Amino acid sequence: MSPLNIVILAAGKGTRMYSDKPKVLHALAGKPLVQHVLDCATSLQPQQVCVVYGHGGEVVPQAMQQYGAKFVIQEPQLGTGHAVQQAMPHLADGSKTMVLYGDVPLIQHSTLHQMQQAGEGLVLLTVNLDNPTGYGRIVRNAEGDVQCIVEQKDANAAQLEIKEVNTGILLAPTAKLREWLGKLGNNNAQGEYYLTDIVAMAVQQGLLVRTVQPAQQWEVEGINNKMQLATLERVWQQTTANKLMTQGVTLADPARIDVRGNLVCGRDVEIDVGCIFEGDVTLGDRVRVGAYSVIRKASIAQGTQIAPYSHIDSSEVGANCQIGPYARLRPGSKLHDDAHVGNFVEIKNSEIGKGSKANHLSYVGDCTVGARVNIGAGMITCNYDGANKFRTVIEDDAFIGSDTQLVAPVTVGKGATIGAGSTITKDAPAGELTLARGRQVTIPGWQRPVKKSKAAT
Repeated sequence: MSPLNIVILAAGKGTRMYSDKPKVLHALAGKPLVQHVLDCATSLQPQQVCVVYGHGGEVVPQAMQQYGAKFVIQEPQLGTGHAVQQAMPHLADGSKTMVLYGDVPLIQHSTLHQMQQAGEGLVLLTVNLDNPTGYGRIVRNAEGDVQCIVEQKDANAAQLEIKEVNTGILLAPTAKLREWLGKLGNNNAQGEYYLTDIVAMAVQQGLLVRTVQPAQQWEVEGINNKMQLATLERVWQQTTANKLMTQGVTLADPARIDVRGNLVCGRDVEIDVGCIFEGDVTLGDRVRVGAYSVIRKASIAQGTQIAPYSHIDSSEVGANCQIGPYARLRPGSKLHDDAHVGNFVEIKNSEIGKGSKANHLSYVGDCTVGARVNIGAGMITCNYDGANKFRTVIEDDAFIGSDTQLVAPVTVGKGATIGAGSTITKDAPAGELTLARGRQVTIPGWQRPVKKSKAAT
């Protein structure tokens, strides 16, 4: 098989998006439109990926620099044929070139692979639409062979009745593509250099033009405005939800889940309504995620129960843990098996040992918590002095009373007990009760202030 080049056209301004951001950088399922296309393109292992950008200056190349693609600017924008011409100096003959679009984000690897397998010559990706208005029509002869593509504005009445349309995605021998692009003219209603005009050139040279159709129509739907973006977002989320349910995941409402990354689920996983999953997320067997929880770049081991409105970000959660409601695990948090993190508890860059509990209203930051520790309501670690962060260590079997402040760096020894209301600034020894409170004082005869009447003032 010939080496493959991929050219991604991403120069459109996106006027109908009404945004200062280039159209291809608007997000679908949590990542920019053009990133979806780049991910699919790189899955084909091409020798060269070339992105043609225009509006937005260097914003597009800067946002996608991790792909190592070649970025070339199209200025001015004189049509799709002109756009591909900008990439040709970077593409070697003896290869094939595939043209994709940065605002057609959901094209699938299987469809592009099918195009690669279609044979030699020019390969077009087409689709049959009930309403083909606005698309270039695929014109065939009596034998069914493709003759040319006619754009909407240049089509006659008979051609406008054709339902098979051009998606713009094609695969061609690079040398031939270079030759055809050099012959393009702009004698058309738009005054542009149409990439589609190469089809008629291929036919005139006797080159076979093959067609492939996608498995799903949404694979080739482009985005020109926020309504189309929202519509395609829901299509993709419904497709993802269907895939999860096919794999055995129970969704309370498949219309109310958002997967903005890669969600991998074990057996008997249950997900309530309104949950959002971002980045790479793994849910082990029998995990239940309560309503309106947000989980980002995290792994949740088997049997863990996540109550509603919990947020977990860049964290690792062990088996059979209890989290929430309204709990927040910030980046760098690790919960060992059987840990409990309750309502309005925030964990940041901390390790919570096996069987330890922080059931309500606490902040645990930059802290190593051992096994079987009980953290009372209102306990906080004072880990920041305004310039630097310091670490707190709470060893196994410690008991931290309510409304306690642990001023880092400090260690609470194994089995130690900290009395409620204490401010601990020095290490607390193992196995001992440590208190740090001000003296309690009663003021005899003190009277609570009484509100003065308005007349008196």
